[in-house]
Amino acid sequence: MALDLSGGYVAPNNLTELSESSLPIFDVQPVQLHFAVAANFVAAQVANNVLVLALATGRILRIDLDSPADIDDIDLPKKSSEVGLIRRMFLDPSASHLIIATTLGENYYLHSQSRQPKPLSRLKGVSIESIAWNPSLPTASTREIIIGATDGNVYEVYVEPASEFYRREERYVHTLYRVPDESVTGIWVDVLPKELDQRQVLLSTPNRLLYFSGHVERHGKEGGSSIYTELFQRKSPLVHEVSRAARPAPSVLAITPDPPDGHHLEGQSSERQFAWLSSQGVFHGHLGHESTDVGHPFTNARMLPRSLFPATEAARGGRKLIQDPIAAMTLSRWHVLALVEGRVLAVNRLDGKIVCDTSVLQPGQTALGLLSDRTKNTFWLFTPQEIYEIVAHNEDRDVWRIFLKQQKFDEAIRYARKAAQRDAVAIASGDHLAGKGNYFEAAAIWGESSKGFEEVCLTLIDHGEPDALRKYLLAQLSTYKKSSTMQRVMITSWLIEIFMGKLNSLDDTIATKAELIGGKNTGETKEQLMSIRAEFQDFITKHKSDLDQKTVYDIISSHGREDELLFFATTVNDCNYVLSYWIQREKWSDALNVLQKQSNPDIFYKYSGVLMTHAAAGLVNILMRQTNLDPEKLIPALLDYNKTSHVPIGHNQAIRYLNFIIVNHPNPSAAVHNTLISIHASSPSASEAALLSYLESQPSSPPYDADFALRLCIQYERFQSCIHIYSTMGQYLQAVELALKHDDIELAALVADRPEGNDKLRKKLWLLVAEKKIRQPGIGIKDAIEFLRRCELLHIDDLIPFFPDFVVIDDFKDEICTALEEYSRHIDALRQEMDNSARTASQIRAEIAALDTRYAIVEPGEKCWICSVPVLSRQFFVFPCQHAFHSDCLGKEVLEGAGGKKRYIRDLQAQLNKGDISPSSREKIVKELDALIAEACVLCGDHGIKQIDKPFITESDNTDEWKL
Repeated sequence: MALDLSGGYVAPNNLTELSESSLPIFDVQPVQLHFAVAANFVAAQVANNVLVLALATGRILRIDLDSPADIDDIDLPKKSSEVGLIRRMFLDPSASHLIIATTLGENYYLHSQSRQPKPLSRLKGVSIESIAWNPSLPTASTREIIIGATDGNVYEVYVEPASEFYRREERYVHTLYRVPDESVTGIWVDVLPKELDQRQVLLSTPNRLLYFSGHVERHGKEGGSSIYTELFQRKSPLVHEVSRAARPAPSVLAITPDPPDGHHLEGQSSERQFAWLSSQGVFHGHLGHESTDVGHPFTNARMLPRSLFPATEAARGGRKLIQDPIAAMTLSRWHVLALVEGRVLAVNRLDGKIVCDTSVLQPGQTALGLLSDRTKNTFWLFTPQEIYEIVAHNEDRDVWRIFLKQQKFDEAIRYARKAAQRDAVAIASGDHLAGKGNYFEAAAIWGESSKGFEEVCLTLIDHGEPDALRKYLLAQLSTYKKSSTMQRVMITSWLIEIFMGKLNSLDDTIATKAELIGGKNTGETKEQLMSIRAEFQDFITKHKSDLDQKTVYDIISSHGREDELLFFATTVNDCNYVLSYWIQREKWSDALNVLQKQSNPDIFYKYSGVLMTHAAAGLVNILMRQTNLDPEKLIPALLDYNKTSHVPIGHNQAIRYLNFIIVNHPNPSAAVHNTLISIHASSPSASEAALLSYLESQPSSPPYDADFALRLCIQYERFQSCIHIYSTMGQYLQAVELALKHDDIELAALVADRPEGNDKLRKKLWLLVAEKKIRQPGIGIKDAIEFLRRCELLHIDDLIPFFPDFVVIDDFKDEICTALEEYSRHIDALRQEMDNSARTASQIRAEIAALDTRYAIVEPGEKCWICSVPVLSRQFFVFPCQHAFHSDCLGKEVLEGAGGKKRYIRDLQAQLNKGDISPSSREKIVKELDALIAEACVLCGDHGIKQIDKPFITESDNTDEWKL
């Protein structure tokens, strides 16, 4: 990234089109500076994308790289001649707090919201060499920070910005520790993971590295109590020391920055790394609880010797001078960045290889430092005149390869980004495990790699590892797409074979051990058998769509594993097989349990016959819950059941099911009704109450075949049902004759009353009943007559022919008298009706005679009710209702609504228009035409009623007259 301080970014080179392998891991890019005066930097710091530069004049430039056009230009309160040049600056990771140290021991504090540095009076005379900022990164104040000085003293300081002039910036300053005879070149503090009151402190000097870890007070007490005193005074540090160098060497302590956004991989370790530059090289290792040995970061730390940072020979005046090679150092996530004789070197801390060697500075040019922005994961090189950014391009892209060479496969797979990389790691990891004999673990890893299928399978088979082979095939199966049908079917079939072999082997082991040790077997083998069976069942459930049913049936059947065969059939919903299995073993309840989970009608039609025979009640319960069955297709099973079972009608399950269908089915077919009638009629029970009850519950137009039902009832001598069917068919005569044939006179009488509205037939039927009743042996004449009184159509004269010849009239004298009286009353009623008719005829004749003298008065101004023209203007008709019409108007109106008479009226009019008719004919036609036209008033008669739907206002009328 290039920075133009005159305003705005200068876009970097477009690197997206280059492949990852062609890019260098680190690229040093100069930042373009544009100042009004020549720049001469004496110190620099960068944090959270904020750049702070100190000039030799005492000015401080604070630049936000997100908006580089805005530059804060800040001066120290006093001149450089009074306080000295700015020697060091310390910027916290949040870029909120800046501490400035000068060459004369003056120290200042500057907050990001302020433009006026405040002196730290309590730290006057302290030559600050390093600062460990508070891990919580506060912004309002620094909270508790640790300061290392050049004299070896370590201080705890709390700096809080104050607006009052009499209040000091630092709340307190406490001395914590002293390193004798050495300056504190670096210090860092952090919270131990998951331990809020635990801190770890790393402190470096030119020759020693000290590590403190322990409890601290959570908050300092009021009045300025230290929180780190107990940690430094009661805990002995862990020390790593190097031999003193013959000449002074730079000492730098660096900590890895925060992972950049989007680069913190899932499962990636979040622990930090440290690196310490000393005279012997760069010593680096892990920090935090995630290190190998908790609390001992130096145990597994390693040294990168100075020989990895090669120096160059500079010839001056004909002789060669060897300079101290490493001038500065910082730490990225995976590399050590060092400035060696003007060259930026990047050394991978995992394998010690140099991945970047870029010449940056001119011979003799010095550098202010090599710094990292811990928050933004950027790296910077500062010189008195220039700024460089060291840009990292996919810094961790080769990390997986290094871990792979070191056989750290978990770490390698964690950092492998591409599928090919992960595949290479998987193959190598599997080969490594197989070399150690861990074929089961190797199989799981090989299954997700591209290692040859045949090679892996042959390897596992040759070494006798069926469990590992099963594991490999399961893993390999997950790599095939659903579209790879053949591959998935072959692998799943092979797995079925392996599962069966394993189950058989375990069964044999259990049986062998039971035989050897007297019927007792070990629990481990049984548990393993249950585990393998559960695994097999999970496999079948998960991959049932990948299995070829016929192949699986053949494989499992060849091993004689009926339980597994049944589970497979159940899982793939092959209810035909499951039902056949249970039916063959006469496990009717199990068969019904399977059947009740089905919805395919064909299954019910296929197995209803055998199940109806052996488990009728349970089957009918299931059938009654099905809504998609055709009852006609179940009739053969119902008839077979009825034929073979000998149960009372009340317990007959076929009758129960058919009754349910008839009541609940929306439209049961005639075959269902016929079947129910057949079962009722053929029942061995002598009672036909159930059949008769069913027949009586049906509507007048029965849904069953009446002829078929009648034949069955006649065949099985169900005469009461026959009588009902005859009645339903309207054959009352046959019904009465059948009832009388079986001497059921009461039933015959009931049937004789049914032909309502046909008195002639009723009387005929009752005469049959009367004859049977009168001639019934032992019946009295009075009792017979009393019974026959139920029909009002019978008279004594109708019954006399049925009485025996020897019957005397005294036995029914009363009935004869009653009949004669009734005849007399009837004659009187007829005579009265005749008298009334004669009077009505006379009245009509009188009214006809009065028609000749009837008249109507027409006023002079009266108008035609059709055309509203005075009616006296031409020939007219006047009606008794006083409505008057012109003859032509009336004729036209009648003609429009004449209907069928229209043609006849037109014919009469056409005859009148002819001139060759005689006067008598004309008069006759005129009378006939007048009779048709003046038959009734068109307003009061039928014509007016027919015109009720005619609107009052037509299109020809003037609608303006009708407006309101």
